[in-house]
Amino acid sequence: MNTFFRKKRTVFYFIILLSVLGAILYSYAKLAVRDTNQIIKNREVVERGFIADRSGYLLAVSTDFYHIGINPNQIKDRNSERENFARTVAPILGMTTDEILAAENSGKNFIYLKKKVSRDVYKELKNAVSENGWTFVTYEKIPGREYPNKALASQLIGYMGDDGKGLAGMEYSQQDILQPVIGESSEKKQGQNVLLTIDANLQYKLEGIAGKTMESTQAESMMLIAADAKTGEILSYISFPEADLNEYSSSPVEAKIDRPAMTAYEPGSVFKIFTVGIVYDEHGISPEDSFLCDGVYERRTAGGETIRIKCLEHHGWLTARDALRYSCNDVLGQISDRLNEEEFMSRIRQLGFGQKTGVELPGETSGSVKEISSRLWSARSKPTIAIGQEISVSALQMVQAATAIANGGIPVKLSFIKKITNKDGTTAFEHKPEYKDRVFSRTTAEYVLSCMETTATAGTGSRANLHDVSIGVKTGTAQIADNEKGGYSSTDYLSNCIAIFPVEDPQIILYIVVEKAKGETYAGRIVAPVIAEAADVIIDHLGMSRGDAASFEHNGRITIRQNETVQVGGTVPDFTGKSKRDLLPLTERTDIKFTINGSGWVTGQNPPAGTPVTENTIIELYLE
Repeated sequence: MNTFFRKKRTVFYFIILLSVLGAILYSYAKLAVRDTNQIIKNREVVERGFIADRSGYLLAVSTDFYHIGINPNQIKDRNSERENFARTVAPILGMTTDEILAAENSGKNFIYLKKKVSRDVYKELKNAVSENGWTFVTYEKIPGREYPNKALASQLIGYMGDDGKGLAGMEYSQQDILQPVIGESSEKKQGQNVLLTIDANLQYKLEGIAGKTMESTQAESMMLIAADAKTGEILSYISFPEADLNEYSSSPVEAKIDRPAMTAYEPGSVFKIFTVGIVYDEHGISPEDSFLCDGVYERRTAGGETIRIKCLEHHGWLTARDALRYSCNDVLGQISDRLNEEEFMSRIRQLGFGQKTGVELPGETSGSVKEISSRLWSARSKPTIAIGQEISVSALQMVQAATAIANGGIPVKLSFIKKITNKDGTTAFEHKPEYKDRVFSRTTAEYVLSCMETTATAGTGSRANLHDVSIGVKTGTAQIADNEKGGYSSTDYLSNCIAIFPVEDPQIILYIVVEKAKGETYAGRIVAPVIAEAADVIIDHLGMSRGDAASFEHNGRITIRQNETVQVGGTVPDFTGKSKRDLLPLTERTDIKFTINGSGWVTGQNPPAGTPVTENTIIELYLE
């Protein structure tokens, strides 16, 4: 030890130690005396693109939030200044005086008073701080996200966390599109904008219907999907309960679940349309074949096992069309006997069951389709699956399988992205229908659809009948599995109904699921009427023709209003009808960014009229 601590070595050691200590003290002193009444700058990040509906109506936009902090040890007056500060800023931050005093007396060098306050709150607080000369307040500017429509399509849009990354929905799955990672190049990239396939106005109307349904049925949850039958584009996507995206972190877990994509369940009798389609397509049945329903499907296996599946009624002799019309379990079991297990299960997988649809949403379930070789397979499995039990599906799978019936036997892949645009408004991607391999012949698809129309006009789905627009439906009510006791619950049911319309030229697929309704649970009584109401809204919203639609004449003369000066104040005005010449003065403004697409007169704009104007506002105008 004595030989180690030599004089030169010891002196050199202390010089290094004192140098490091001096550097630390210098840095600390520099931080201590700096002007803390400033914005703490974050590292440079790529500007995040917006999320909008198919017409450009904004659903998620970038904004700035501020974390407000204080350095308690820098407060000069230990009493009056603390109390004065607390009384002044408490109402601005929406806090109590005691909460702020507790932060001031925490003994810490730094503490956050409140995180993620809006720009308006920040401005008001900064003015108050400046007037009083308080230098111990800090403002940390962070990128944030604002959701103008709160809970509208919340599970689809998703949510961006405080770290600037998407945590759910499209915000998560399209993270690299909305906000690409900065590369080694010094060139700054811009996030792209994602335009969804949904129609925000239609979504709003259908969410109103869904809300009323939840209230009237006292259901625990509900799903609704409306899709373009020819393109696979989802026009409306509802999962209730829903979450206010501006308050997402404090929303209950149940409101954050994307049920149509993530939840797997037994669909019950709605699945019968696929069973009839499969067996009919394999020439196992014909339209004229009749089967006797005596109230129970019963079959004895070669091993001596007796299989029994009850039916709700004694229907007598029924064709396949009648079996769907009355939702007869007995006849559907007999129809499934016309096909062997391997062929039947293979065709079910061809329809997309047991695999993800591949939509642009995270966490999608594959559902569950049994393997014949599995120990869970039994002689009872095939007829039970034929009526929608012993198989689990997602709502998205049900809609995609239905596109095969609507499109003459060829399914189309579902999609939530209509278009992706660059910051300058140019199109980087535009959705085109992606058709899959044929799964039914055209004859089979048309037969099943005609059977569904019969179900709507004179069957269990009669309450979904529209009268002036042809519609095909199938209802289903299934018991929900009891995860605690095993088997099926005696009180909990899943009620669902699928619809395709108009029958002669299918345009829309509508699927509604109501889970755990109180009181009445039969889908034909509680879901079919909702199908009719929702279909009416869709038809009117899209301007589809009706059988009793009125016609009128127009003289062909239109009046163009006189030009008016366009003024942009605190909110975005309505630009509709303005000419390109009217808009030219706006392009000279430096405080607001304008993007003008096309020529002629304004027919559309984004954001909509009435939206508050902020420092990040970009106004896009579409002219024709």
